[in-house]
Amino acid sequence: MQTNEQIAQDLLDIQAVTLSPQKPFVWASGIKAPIYTDNRLTIGYPEIRSRISAGLARLIMHEYPDVTDIGGVVTAGIPHATSTADRLGLPLMYVRSKPKDHGAGKQVEGHVDKEAKVVLIDDLISTGGSVLKAAEAVEAEGITVLGVAAIFTYELPAARENFAAAKLPLVTLTNYSTLIRQAEKAKILTGEEKESLLTWREDPWAWK
Repeated sequence: MQTNEQIAQDLLDIQAVTLSPQKPFVWASGIKAPIYTDNRLTIGYPEIRSRISAGLARLIMHEYPDVTDIGGVVTAGIPHATSTADRLGLPLMYVRSKPKDHGAGKQVEGHVDKEAKVVLIDDLISTGGSVLKAAEAVEAEGITVLGVAAIFTYELPAARENFAAAKLPLVTLTNYSTLIRQAEKAKILTGEEKESLLTWREDPWAWK
């Protein structure tokens, strides 16, 4: 099984991803979605956690060979950034969602080097908003952000547009298309449910 298929299967196996086209979830944004993802669950499974860090390390070295530092996005990106940085033997930083309201008021913590070339790691990409804000915070420190690496993406049009606007590349271990194929192979989905899920991805706000 290829890495992208294996990671998708891992997410399904531990129910980090739940598919429910008949009873959709409501996201904080108000979008009704036939999928809910909680990749925080992955840190509780050593074998899966190891596969993720190994996959991210390979992906980063292939796509971002000039990387000198790894950055984790608060909070779910931090454990995977830590284990990936360990594998690569690279310095680590992490990025808060906003600056601290006390002390030195830092938003970027850890190895903050103006000469660094950072790859930011997050667990999940929906629209890309949070990780792109993290990238802005790192760049505000005078540090170069090469791009983003994540475990999973919904492949939403908004994410493609946002990353293009930010002029930052995104690479992921697996994605929505692969996950749907794996779910269909495992007979988790019917053909009709698969089509409904694919329709949602193209226009989440219009999906019913």
